[in-house]
Amino acid sequence: MSVSNKRFPEGFLWGGATAANQIEGGFDEGNKGLNIADVLPGGKGRLKVVNEPGFNYEIDHEKHRYPNHEAIDFYHRYKEDIALFAEMGFKVFRMSIAWTRIFPNGTELEPNEEGLAFYDRVFDELHKRGIEPVVTISHYEMPVNLTKEYGGWRSRDVIAFFERYARAVLNRYKDKVKYWMTFNEINSAMHFPIMSMGFTTKEGEHHYQAIFQAFHHQFVASSLAVKACREIIPDAEIGCMILAAPVYSYDSNPENVMHALQKEQMFNYFCADVHVRGEYPAYAPRFFKEHDVKLELHDGDIELIKEFTVDYIGFSYYMSITEKKDKKPEEIIAGNVLEGVKNPFLQASDWGWEIDPTGLRIILNKLYDRYQIPLFVVENGLGAYDKVEEDGSINDDYRIDYLRSHVEAMAEAIEDGVDLMGYTSWGCIDLVSMSTGEYSKRYGFIYVDKHDDGTGTLERKKKKSFHWYKEVIASNGENL
Repeated sequence: MSVSNKRFPEGFLWGGATAANQIEGGFDEGNKGLNIADVLPGGKGRLKVVNEPGFNYEIDHEKHRYPNHEAIDFYHRYKEDIALFAEMGFKVFRMSIAWTRIFPNGTELEPNEEGLAFYDRVFDELHKRGIEPVVTISHYEMPVNLTKEYGGWRSRDVIAFFERYARAVLNRYKDKVKYWMTFNEINSAMHFPIMSMGFTTKEGEHHYQAIFQAFHHQFVASSLAVKACREIIPDAEIGCMILAAPVYSYDSNPENVMHALQKEQMFNYFCADVHVRGEYPAYAPRFFKEHDVKLELHDGDIELIKEFTVDYIGFSYYMSITEKKDKKPEEIIAGNVLEGVKNPFLQASDWGWEIDPTGLRIILNKLYDRYQIPLFVVENGLGAYDKVEEDGSINDDYRIDYLRSHVEAMAEAIEDGVDLMGYTSWGCIDLVSMSTGEYSKRYGFIYVDKHDDGTGTLERKKKKSFHWYKEVIASNGENL
């Protein structure tokens, strides 16, 4: 077997990643309906506001500010932004389609032509610039109507609505999109189901029963989307997408090691096992028994899931998790949405997310060892405060250092034997943070003049990292 001297294969898919609800704006234009992100206010407690008494998924401008309503106005500025992506040399651009642009309430029988036409224009502009779109069908954009009327993915009825939506976009864009993913970070429902499942469990509700029944409905829906993709675009590739984070034991105490293993099984592998292997994993029945979960399965569900598995695994990587069995509340890392205790060997970002580039190499190896299908890092990046200097420059060396170390980790994983398709850095242009609704948590190579108080011109500026990433792509990862 010959080994290439190049660290990244020819045709490696370099690019950037975004989500419709975090960049588009135009929340009430083109007959678009409301989605979950549209009714969540800005601020660090935005994922908890749905638990407040009286919250009913309505917009209340007197009480809240809604940053997703304008976001960074990609809806009107997409040509300008795509030109900047092309200047960096993007091979691909990962984006999502807003479900409520296509089916405003989620229940319509026919898609909204204005929404379909918008994405036609975006895809055409990408192709004009030599960029392939990588499209997530559902990226934290559950129609509010499906949440209010059906309880989100609690209801099996939503499967049919999703299949209609998936078939509509697959048919419309069959000649324009060849890389697809079904659900964004599907396993994130373990921590914040409001975004990926369209509901939050209420006091007195059986939390695990609701979550895992909703997972089953999503697994069936994902398989139906894969089935549709194979019928409509036979040469396309369609994957799943998970939030991946290697789980370390706090120490060598076997009790903590076992606890970390079980956490990793349920968080990193459970959803991927079903999507890739086409069956519920061997460890699931005991978990279901111990947590009193009784899945309602319909005839044909298991056969469908088994037959229509995904072509690749897309995943986000931001941090690792360190676990111990009996952690105290004060030991949990502040700001880390995935919980876990402090790892003494790691530094953290401005938002308390521990920085662990070796963890990316570890999870790449673990996922490839387990599944032996291509992997695609479709989110990775550093949320940080950026300062615009008097001369207009943004010297984000901290971001360059972060990204360089993670690209190095990918190169090592490829040398380890991992089949890695590509890399799309998260928030390639500044956008609205999903978890906090902030603009100040910036990820981009491109600065957008928009601020947490809603002020700003939306002017775009190139950061220092823009020029660094341009060189990385031009050299296919050789010049870091």
